[in-house]
Amino acid sequence: MELPVVYQKAKEQVFKIWTTLQPLLTVHVGLASSAKALIILEQCGKNKGYQEMDACGFHPEGGCCMLDGPEKIDSTINMKTLWKNISVEGIDIIFSRDAGRYICDYTYYASLYYGSGRAAFIHVPPLSKSVTADFLGKALQTIILEMLKQCGEESE
Repeated sequence: MELPVVYQKAKEQVFKIWTTLQPLLTVHVGLASSAKALIILEQCGKNKGYQEMDACGFHPEGGCCMLDGPEKIDSTINMKTLWKNISVEGIDIIFSRDAGRYICDYTYYASLYYGSGRAAFIHVPPLSKSVTADFLGKALQTIILEMLKQCGEESE
């Protein structure tokens, strides 16, 4: 599902995902246009600091995602462990604790909030000659399968 670059609409869609589909895990993928050949595994979402305007010219009231939410929420997926244990030939993978205070971080925080931490966020580079859609799809598949293994370990 493609989410709009609009704070409120993205949050509504994320809420709908959690309430209607009730997934084990929701994995969000966002574009990091500055990353040339880099996949970034994001560990947590932040609640405040959203001052940049979205595609409709709005930003959340008070720069906040959830008025009653904690300052940050960590994913139940241990991204650092994932980062240490995974490699995809042809692309670097890094670990991050700051998804950037725009729609990506906002969406991630909302998903972590509604899903009790059972969400993940992966920043990907733009498609290019070296990072094709097929290549990126296979890399994401490898990463998501590792995430699902972590989910399996939790439920045992």
